[in-house]
Amino acid sequence: MTRTALIAGTGALPALLAAARPDMLVCELEGFPAAIPGREPLRFRVERLVPFLNTLVSQGIREVCFAGAIQRPKIEATKFDFRTLALVPRIMTAIQSGDDATLRAVIALFEEKGLTVVGADSIAPDLVAGAGVLSGTVSDQDRKDAARARQIVEAIGAVDVGQGAVVARGLCLAVEALPGTDAMLRFVAETRKPGHAGGVLFKAPKPGQDLRIDMPAIGPETVARAAEARLSCIAWAAGGALLLDRGATLAAAAATGIALWGIGA
Repeated sequence: MTRTALIAGTGALPALLAAARPDMLVCELEGFPAAIPGREPLRFRVERLVPFLNTLVSQGIREVCFAGAIQRPKIEATKFDFRTLALVPRIMTAIQSGDDATLRAVIALFEEKGLTVVGADSIAPDLVAGAGVLSGTVSDQDRKDAARARQIVEAIGAVDVGQGAVVARGLCLAVEALPGTDAMLRFVAETRKPGHAGGVLFKAPKPGQDLRIDMPAIGPETVARAAEARLSCIAWAAGGALLLDRGATLAAAAATGIALWGIGA
């Protein structure tokens, strides 16, 4: 079997993948623990990225899977090794071009070391959320709001901004940006007028996005945040999102009355 390394960020996804593939080498960015029970990770720093890549190769790693949210760390110039330092102009150019460009640059660095980057869906294909209504009832208004939200997500995704939007009765209440989905939903919860309810959270990959990294994900926490924002539906592009902890997510949706809907092409 090909040996795989899991570059683990925060959130539920890394633990789910580590459970699906106990043979994987778990790696985490120093200072940002992934908290995977029973697994001692290999820690690395961005300033020493090249030595880290060399370590993976020397340990027989042939595949790499990125999972979870990875925050941008504080860079300490004195910790760079000269080989990683030579990559800084290239990395900075990508960072200034947006998140998707940064992720593509990261993938390229791993591939240049002979490492194949695979998506979370290749490790645990059952996590991919398909088409259809999985929970609750999707109203006519939900369908209209989802169509509008989809247009908005396609627009912001095209300029590498985010993967989600919230629409209620045709009005856009928020779009996802760097802080992420939870921050967007908290904003909606805090700013909605009393008595206002309903609306759709829609999530989808950015147009042309490399889905091996940062595929949109929905889980029990997403449902909880959507309930706090008084939404009626969570929708996604079928085949373009991960459904984390399906049982708990469906149970949370049933308990809160929020519909879960995968929208086909």
